Amino acid sequence: MTYGTSRNNRGSRAPSAASEALRGARRAQFFAEVLAAEQGAERDATLTNWWGRAMLDSDPQRDRIHAGAETGTLPTTSWNEIARRRRANGGAMPSE
Repeated sequence: MTYGTSRNNRGSRAPSAASEALRGARRAQFFAEVLAAEQGAERDATLTNWWGRAMLDSDPQRDRIHAGAETGTLPTTSWNEIARRRRANGGAMPSE
C-alpha cells in the first residue's frame, strides 16, 4: 500500500506520510493502532481508515469541511451524480 498525505503528496498512502499529516494526539493513536494491527488485511484496513483522517487533517479547507460536517451543511454528491460525471468525462464505472 502506498500512503502519504503531506500537502505536496496528498494522494500517496505511505504510513510515514499519513502520520506527518495527522495532528497531535491523533498521530500517537495512529501509530498505536497500526502497530497493534496484524500484518495483511487488518493492517491494510487500519491504514485505509487513518488515511481518510490524514487527508482531512492535511486539507487546507479542513476547518470549513469539519464545521460543515458537524452542522450538516457540508455539500454532498449522490452516487448517481458521480457516475454521471465520470461517464461524461469518458470514464466507466468499475462494474461496467
